[in-house]
Amino acid sequence: MDPICEGATGAAVDDIQERLTSIGYEIAVDERADKRFGRSTATAVARFRLDHGLSLGDAVDAPTWAALVDECYQLGDRTLYLRLPNFHGNDVRQLQERLNILGFSCGAPDGTFGVHTEAAVKLFQESIGLLADGMAFPDTFDAIERLRHVWGGKPADGPHPMGGMGFARAASVLESAQIAITAGDPISRNVAGRIWNLAHATVEDCALELVDTPDHAAPDTRALIVLSATPLPEHVQPEIGSVTLDDFDTLPMRLRTAIQSSTTTPRATRIELPVGNAAFTMSDAQTFAVLLLDAICAAFDHLEL
Repeated sequence: MDPICEGATGAAVDDIQERLTSIGYEIAVDERADKRFGRSTATAVARFRLDHGLSLGDAVDAPTWAALVDECYQLGDRTLYLRLPNFHGNDVRQLQERLNILGFSCGAPDGTFGVHTEAAVKLFQESIGLLADGMAFPDTFDAIERLRHVWGGKPADGPHPMGGMGFARAASVLESAQIAITAGDPISRNVAGRIWNLAHATVEDCALELVDTPDHAAPDTRALIVLSATPLPEHVQPEIGSVTLDDFDTLPMRLRTAIQSSTTTPRATRIELPVGNAAFTMSDAQTFAVLLLDAICAAFDHLEL
């Protein structure tokens, strides 16, 4: 494209001015009314180029225009998925920032939808019970927006490990959370039983319940956790959200996100145990139980349902 510079007028100038003002750059009212590329428009363009690492200047050339278009995308303006060339823009950066805060790591937010971002989208979709295809459609955007109270105003460089729970906070969760745990296979039932034993050994008045099936949960149960040692089938939308016991630092945040996003009564999520094909020992079961109980306490700490 030919550079658009001071002295130009018309629809192209109006478009440039609209985009610049929408992202916070000031342009004189008379220049906007006349659709005229005047001194204040040139100053705004120069500042934009400087802010975005472009070569110095006050004209809108092809690289400046491409950067300006990218910067004006807002999350939800378009469907995002892995392709070549990669999607890039402000909407991708917003997606990465919010997923990072929710515990689904995209790496450093760079505004480019690459393989790490696709993997994070899939994990988030699976955690809230959507088809985990890695394509960010309106249903994915809506789910993220419903969690605004979680990510709004938070640092976006994450994910931010929550760390272990102190005894007092863990005891408070176990006494009041009204959580039920169930499992459908021998390995996960073993782990569930160990979680129950650990919880009741931690506090005398423990409100964590072990049930044979989801239907056996008490009427006042606020959250149901279903353990499973069986991977979900590919390309099948799960009935409830699912998280995997893999990244221990972010597990509490992912579990919290899954519970907050649940639409069932009681709120429910599935935790998949990474059993694999190796022999599963009693030591493995105890390790999983300890890790999961700590993650449950951290996830439900001060969680209003």
